[in-house]
Amino acid sequence: MSPESPPRLAWAMWKRFSLAAVLIVSMAAATTATAGLLEVKDLDEALSQGGRKPALEVPELTPAESGPQTLLLMGSDVRKVDRERGLKGNSDTMILVRLDPRRKATALLAIPRDLKIDMPGISPPKINAAFPVGGVRLTVKAIQRALPGIEINHVINTNFKGFKAMVNRVGCFYVDIDRRYFNDNSRAYATIDVKPGYQKMCGERALDYVRFRHEDTDLVRGARQQDFIRQARDQVGVKKLLGDRKEFLRLFGRYTDTDIRGTQDILRLLKVVAFSAGNPIKEVRFRADVGPSYVTASQAQVQRTVDEFLNVDASAGPRGRNRSAPPLPTQRRKRSRKPNLAALGLEDAKRAGEDQAISAAPNVPFPVLFPRVRKAGSVYVDVPRTYVIDGPEGKRYPSYRIVARTGELGAYYGIQGTTWKDPPILENPSETQKLAGGRTLLLYGDGNRLRLVALQTPRASYWVSNTLLLSLTNRQMVAIARSLQRIGAR
Repeated sequence: MSPESPPRLAWAMWKRFSLAAVLIVSMAAATTATAGLLEVKDLDEALSQGGRKPALEVPELTPAESGPQTLLLMGSDVRKVDRERGLKGNSDTMILVRLDPRRKATALLAIPRDLKIDMPGISPPKINAAFPVGGVRLTVKAIQRALPGIEINHVINTNFKGFKAMVNRVGCFYVDIDRRYFNDNSRAYATIDVKPGYQKMCGERALDYVRFRHEDTDLVRGARQQDFIRQARDQVGVKKLLGDRKEFLRLFGRYTDTDIRGTQDILRLLKVVAFSAGNPIKEVRFRADVGPSYVTASQAQVQRTVDEFLNVDASAGPRGRNRSAPPLPTQRRKRSRKPNLAALGLEDAKRAGEDQAISAAPNVPFPVLFPRVRKAGSVYVDVPRTYVIDGPEGKRYPSYRIVARTGELGAYYGIQGTTWKDPPILENPSETQKLAGGRTLLLYGDGNRLRLVALQTPRASYWVSNTLLLSLTNRQMVAIARSLQRIGAR
């Protein structure tokens, strides 16, 4: 197989992807030569803004002489309402990126903002509270204290404006949205209205999506933010970065603060980026338990998380849960035509699925496929969304999305249909699986978990999307995809 809640004072959601993540992660995924992507002098000039912007001074960082490097991407924007109250806000931007040419992947680890930490002077004892007390320096110190064994080499601090500017500059991204994200004009949360389904996301709406922070948990939010990075990274190619590098560098320097300065630091970083080229992104799950006020992690959980991050190979099990997972299914494995639904944790839900399809069918000009089975105990959310995807070059693709809620907080999976035959999300499947009747399933893995199972017909593309925590098993994902059928079929 090929690789592949209560209100808070500070604004949530990761500015983690932002400008820094686009450049660093996209560079690691696409570049083939150090000098071929960014001129060192231009980058040094951009970071210092012609000598007007000083470097972050963080003695707690470990100088990178050679070998792998670990970067901390963080953001520290504060809502207007918090500034009016005189509050500094907490850091909701904590993601570690591990670039290691010797490994088979680039590791991403989102640190829960509510992670409980025993550190003098931090109150409440949450890791994101380090920023208003001691800024970037104390944040770095807190992370290295919470995750012994991880040494941070560089830090990049960015903000909302940089996020929006970069997303718009690259021409926006197509993102698979699991459910509706909505909040009207509340002072406790940012206003947002993002509907479910595969769609184009530009600056402000993309920012609303990644900073959303209620009705789920820290682990779900981290998974959503990492998933956004993965989808965006897959759509940012080296050609785009090269062709517009002057403007990207200008934005990078304007909206970020970092300790990176001088040609030696830059060359060391670009060297490890270049030799990590082509490595897939692996989203390392932070093993922890979510409580009403804190996210807590035992010493054993922390050690497993650190070990996987430093020695990343593949994500094992659903994110945020300590479950075992079988290998991805392959076309060579013998399968029963009629699987035992109860044994798979599924239930027959033909009538409920067909009702969803009947509701959507009048509004789309192609066959609506629905699943005969669903995860046991799950329910369909409202009526399906029927809409049009705005594709490249002005093309428009009629589409629908069926959303199911599993019962776990923040856990939704979905069935997507669209006349767009080659959307970015369906590029580079991990495996294919032949079915009786001529169908072929396209399998998309995240480590040894399936995040997507798709099939294509002459008229449309269809896929089943796993929850953000990848809580549906591989067999459940395949069984749901195998059960897709038209209205009226037996």
